[in-house]
Amino acid sequence: MKVTKPRPVNLNLRTIRFPIAAIASIMHRISGVITLISVAILLWLLSISLASPSGFEFAAYIIDCLFAKFLLWGILTILAYHIIGGLRHLLMDLKYFEELESGAVSAKVTFWITIVVSVLAGILVW
Repeated sequence: MKVTKPRPVNLNLRTIRFPIAAIASIMHRISGVITLISVAILLWLLSISLASPSGFEFAAYIIDCLFAKFLLWGILTILAYHIIGGLRHLLMDLKYFEELESGAVSAKVTFWITIVVSVLAGILVW
């Protein structure tokens, strides 16, 4: 079968509007990469704190810094989003929220739960 009119190809990512479910899925993958990197940072901090009493004081000094608190809050927020998004994907594997409307609602619920957990993590860190 010969195609008489070629389909338009839009390769400009700035003009493509992704559905919210696609944005949630992409952010879940990005949060997984950031979580992997942040685990390395947290393990380094843990190893410093367990090395010696002076290492523990140094780790406590690092955590007391405003930038470190902001970074820790960000790590907790990303980790919370990744866990909540993972639960969403797990439910989708079990054949829930696969339709367009319910997928969009589940993505919005994922974002809202993450916002609530992020506020709680901010209270915990500060």
